[in-house]
Amino acid sequence: MLDAAFKAPTNDHLRQLEFVVVRGQENIARLISPVTENTRKIQEAGLQAAESSMDKDEYAMFVDALPKQKRMLMQSNCLVLPFFRQKDYPLCQPADQSSLNYFASAWAAVENILLAATAEGLACTFRIPIGNEPEYVKQAIGAPDGYEFTCFLAIGYAAPDAHIPKQKVIRVEDRIHENMW
Repeated sequence: MLDAAFKAPTNDHLRQLEFVVVRGQENIARLISPVTENTRKIQEAGLQAAESSMDKDEYAMFVDALPKQKRMLMQSNCLVLPFFRQKDYPLCQPADQSSLNYFASAWAAVENILLAATAEGLACTFRIPIGNEPEYVKQAIGAPDGYEFTCFLAIGYAAPDAHIPKQKVIRVEDRIHENMW
């Protein structure tokens, strides 16, 4: 599945992606330890604020998923940590939109992994790192300078009784515009 990542387009064609595959609940627990505290902070401060700014279906999905993230990461027993080489500008201080090309390439690679896993009948979940999580993970696994952590990506089998949140129905015809918006 991970070789699907290297079939994604990259902005410089060098495919400077690296993956750390973590197995075993003890190893996974060590790497996701900041998730508990950061999730608690979001639940305390963010849920009420989010309710007023989110669509009702989006909010319901957020409320459903947030408490389950850590459990899903732990229960997968296969945690993939994608890294990408970030050149020129710090990720969170881009000079312009083009400075984010390496980040965009990393997410194209992650999407290919998600599609490959789904094609094999597996389920995936990911958590975009927040707060101290990126630096914690980079230090814990010994990532070299110049590489950025993309997400926590868990791959496994869905629980037979897994709740599937309501998805928005989108009419594609309403989103395609010819020549002008």
